Amino acid sequence: MEHENLSMPTKYDPAEIEKDRYQYWVDGKFFEADGDKSKEPYTVVIPPPNVTGKLHLGHAWDTTLQDILTRVKRMQGYDVLWLPGMDHAGIATQAKVEAKLKEQGTSRYDLGREAFLDKSWEWKKEYAQFIRTQWEKLGLGLDYSRERFTLDEGLSEAVKEVFVKLYEKDLVYRGEYIINWDPSTQTALSDIEVEYKDVQGAFYHMRYPLKDDEGSIEIATTRPETMLGDTAVAVHPKDERYKHLIGKKAVLPVIGREIEIVADDYVDMEFGSGAVKITPAHDPNDFEIGNRHNLERVLVMNEDGSMNENAGKYKGMDRFECRKQLVKDLEASGVLFEIEEHMHSVGHSERSGAVVEPYLSTQWFVNMEPLAKEAIKLQSGDDKVSFVPDRFEKTYLNWMENIRDWCISRQLWWGHRIPAWYHKETGEIHVGKEAPKDIENWEQDEDVLDTWFSSALWPFSTMGWPDENNEDFKRYFPTNVLVTGYDIIFFWVSRMIFQSIEFTDRRPFEDVLIHGLVRDAEGRKMSKSLGNGVDPMDVIEKYGADSLRYFLSTGSSPGQDLRFQWEKVESTWNFANKIWNASRFALMNMGDLKYEDIDLSGEKSVADEWILTRLNQTIEQVTKNIDRYEFGEAGRHLYNFIWDEFCDWYIEMAKLPLYGEDEKRIHTTRSILAYTLDQIMRMLHPFMPFITEEIWQHLPHKGESITQAAWPQVVKEFHSEQAVSEMNRLVSIIRSVRNIRAEVDTPMSKEIQLLIQAKDEEVIKELEKNRSYLERFCNPSELTIRTDLQAPEKAMSAVVTGAELYLPLAGLINIDDEIKRLEKEWDKWDKEVNRVQKKLANEGFVSKAPDHVVEEERNKENDYLDKRSKVEARMKELKA
Repeated sequence: MEHENLSMPTKYDPAEIEKDRYQYWVDGKFFEADGDKSKEPYTVVIPPPNVTGKLHLGHAWDTTLQDILTRVKRMQGYDVLWLPGMDHAGIATQAKVEAKLKEQGTSRYDLGREAFLDKSWEWKKEYAQFIRTQWEKLGLGLDYSRERFTLDEGLSEAVKEVFVKLYEKDLVYRGEYIINWDPSTQTALSDIEVEYKDVQGAFYHMRYPLKDDEGSIEIATTRPETMLGDTAVAVHPKDERYKHLIGKKAVLPVIGREIEIVADDYVDMEFGSGAVKITPAHDPNDFEIGNRHNLERVLVMNEDGSMNENAGKYKGMDRFECRKQLVKDLEASGVLFEIEEHMHSVGHSERSGAVVEPYLSTQWFVNMEPLAKEAIKLQSGDDKVSFVPDRFEKTYLNWMENIRDWCISRQLWWGHRIPAWYHKETGEIHVGKEAPKDIENWEQDEDVLDTWFSSALWPFSTMGWPDENNEDFKRYFPTNVLVTGYDIIFFWVSRMIFQSIEFTDRRPFEDVLIHGLVRDAEGRKMSKSLGNGVDPMDVIEKYGADSLRYFLSTGSSPGQDLRFQWEKVESTWNFANKIWNASRFALMNMGDLKYEDIDLSGEKSVADEWILTRLNQTIEQVTKNIDRYEFGEAGRHLYNFIWDEFCDWYIEMAKLPLYGEDEKRIHTTRSILAYTLDQIMRMLHPFMPFITEEIWQHLPHKGESITQAAWPQVVKEFHSEQAVSEMNRLVSIIRSVRNIRAEVDTPMSKEIQLLIQAKDEEVIKELEKNRSYLERFCNPSELTIRTDLQAPEKAMSAVVTGAELYLPLAGLINIDDEIKRLEKEWDKWDKEVNRVQKKLANEGFVSKAPDHVVEEERNKENDYLDKRSKVEARMKELKA
């Protein structure tokens, strides 16, 4: 295919480049898994974003890493499926829809269940479109032909299948337990949906009068309102102070109910008075004690956090209002004798922020112990899930080993309704994928399942499971890698693993790549309250998606948090701009070169051989680091190669043959420019898809899109260590001359005399061969290269490997300043000598390090000693 090299705009404009490009990819079906059996499959499922709002920087980071992996694998010839989808996000979405209804002066109860669900689906439709637009802006290579939603028909089938099967195995049960209750959204929460915050509270010390006995028993509580539901006071069976009271009764203040004094090992004799009030309906530990002693469970609150009829005269009050009034009444009656200020950890709902109430409720639970056991066992076998970094495996296992049963029912309307029906007369329970036949006698459970229940099935429910003959399920499951943040290892990663083992007998993914959180420039978590959040769309608008993606993917190492800094995104934009300008120069100098005209067999200069060698080394490093999920390292190698070597050196050196008369040399240089630039675009493409596609379309290329181009391979015949060594010497000489000129303020345009004292005839031969570069980049009036030079008396000097440079600058130099400069240089080489000699004197290093590494250090020692002695000699001359 021909390229249009001169139609490339002069200025790099990300908005212009990125416009319409995504549609071109989607229309071309470049991201669709093709099912080609000759290719190895590679699968990633997107962590489904919630349809509650728009994507944040964390999503942008997470999905960019997945996009890099899937683009690389596609280019490497895999049949790649990157499956997109979204989560219905029960509590969060219902809260947003209810807030919207409230603004309109209505509520879900006014609408009824069906009409409310219609409103929720409208919300989903609107926000799913926002999310797709953001995926497009980021350039994510998703297979939309397989997009899923956690409430779609197929996934709902999978959820029912799982619930019913777990129920049949006694792994799902219904029971009355103390659960975490959110009075604001009026739903149960699982343990991990509760955030603990330290708040200023108090210990309220009270005396409960004894029945049939003078005196009282002292207790303390942080939640006095729950005392209205007390059904006992507990003491330790071995506590001598209270042995005589066990089995007797105390009288509950205000309510006047008689409550038993029981003995239980749970009580800590050393803490407080050694006696504790027992409220089985409002505390998980009291619930267990109540079970052991057959105590009544008295619930004193309504679901909205107000007090009920069991609270006596406090009925109808909010729980915290009740607390205030009750404390006043207890003080007045003399029961409450001390209020001790106390900082304590209080659970808050992660979703609504309300203080969580431990609350007696009938809920559905998953019996976790047998499931966790299998998940733990998996980690000791060959088919374990590999965590990257591996330290997170400990985090995961620790949670699994200490797991509690999972409360899966939620008092919501938006979600998967629990497939359980209760007989209106007998109370019998029917659990099944279908409703009972005589439906008029049955009522379905009003509750829905926890959002995480359906997203736990995501890697296989999205592939058509429970139909195990589904082609996608057979081909693309298990998946290869899951990319996610460390904050949802418990919520999601662990649940996918145990559900996958239970229902498919396999791990859901081979690797879990864990990243951290995006923080602000000061390292603080981004939050609405701090107002320090950054919208990824704002970053794209200012600097383009490529700059944002490159910054996000290369800004930290696996498992670490990432600090967002605008100036770093700007420097990435500068990098993209540099690539654009270099590519424009190369294209303008390619003439009408076509893909089939590219010929790398001609005679090559040292610069040609060097750039092809360095290209090989960069391909090797970038590929290796991406395979290890070390995107920062891959990016560093790419950046250094593109900016320092290709743009700053090769392109400048290529100008010599390009502007010359030798047609063969011109053609070889054009071919190498085209080939190297093409390979650079391919390696950079997964990081910066838009700019690379744009440039690649202008290059002489074969194929329709860079997304389909093959990943670069190392070409052994292009490898020359000799060229690298020669080029390093040339670059050192040119840099040294430039530095000396800068030091004495002599512009490049002014010719100067340059004398090079070579170490031996080999170095002379090499430098003479590359004389044209020295003349072009050092601008000497006279260039002398010899082994037997007499060092001029007044000259600036520099030492490079294998040679010394002298620039006679009579009248332009202050001898004293030059001596000071040489003293600094001597210090530098002396430090290097000491460092390397210390290393070589370390027996541990010499005996354990590979031979080539030790050899490398010995070579460095000789080099540094040589440089130091030459600088020393030069100082002596100037001081003479």
